[in-house]
Amino acid sequence: MSYPSEPISAMTPQAVSGRSELLSALSFSPQDCALFLDIDGTLLDLAEVPDAIVVPPSLPVALDAVSRKLGGALALVTGRALAYADELFAPFGFPIAGLHGAELRRPDGSVIRAESTAALDEVKADLRKATKGMEGVLVEDKGAAVAAHYRLAPQWQAELEPLMTQLLSKAGPSWTLQRGKMVFEIRPASADKGSAVEAFLSMPPFAGRRPITIGDDVTDEAMFHAANRQGGLSVRVGSPSETAAALTLPSAAAVRELIGQLAV
Repeated sequence: MSYPSEPISAMTPQAVSGRSELLSALSFSPQDCALFLDIDGTLLDLAEVPDAIVVPPSLPVALDAVSRKLGGALALVTGRALAYADELFAPFGFPIAGLHGAELRRPDGSVIRAESTAALDEVKADLRKATKGMEGVLVEDKGAAVAAHYRLAPQWQAELEPLMTQLLSKAGPSWTLQRGKMVFEIRPASADKGSAVEAFLSMPPFAGRRPITIGDDVTDEAMFHAANRQGGLSVRVGSPSETAAALTLPSAAAVRELIGQLAV
C-alpha cells in the first residue's frame, strides 16, 4: 500500500491567502521561484471519466508564457502518463513528471521512464476480467501503471480495494498501490510526486529556486512535504479537512485564473 511518505499534518489551510501569496511570489520574484503543477483537478476540472477532461484553448499558451517568465522553471507533476499529458498541452513540451514521478522528462528534453513487466501485464488482464461485471468501473492502462476508476460507480469501492491489494501482490515488490480521488492505482514504487519535485530541483533552471507546488489530491501531499522542507509554498486546491499544504485555492478554475493573470 502507498501513503504519503510523511503524515498529513492536520492544518486548516488559509483559503483566502493562497491567491495573494502566489501572485506576490510569482509576480515580483519569478527568477527565484519554481512552479510545480498537478493536472487533473488542479489545472483541469475533473471529469466523470479520465478521457472526458477539457483543456481550455487558452491554457497551454498561458502556461508557456508563465514558463518563460520563470526562465523555464515550470513543470507538470501528474499521475497521467507523460505521452498523454503532452497531448493535453500540445504543441508545448513542458518538463513533466508522469506516473507520479516514474516517468520524468528533464528540462533538456531527455526522458527517464519506467517500463511495464510481464507480471504487470498479467495484472492488467486480471483486473479487466475481474471488473467486467462492475458496471461503471473504468480500467485505465497507463503503460507502467494501471488504474481502476470508480467515480461513476462508487458502490464498488469496497470490492475494488481488496481486489487491487490482491493484484498488487501479483505485480511484485517494484509496484505499490496508490489511492486517489475515486481511483485505485498500481504504479511503480520507485518514485512519488515529492521525489519528482526534488529531482527537478537538482537540475537547472529549477536548482536553487523556491518551490511552489499546487495539487488537489492525496497523491499531491508528497510534493507539499517537499516544498515545505525547502521553504517553499504548498497549495491544495479545494477544501480538504487535513493537508500538509499551508494554503489553498478554491478550484481548478481559480488556478487557471491565476495562471492567466501571471501570463500577461
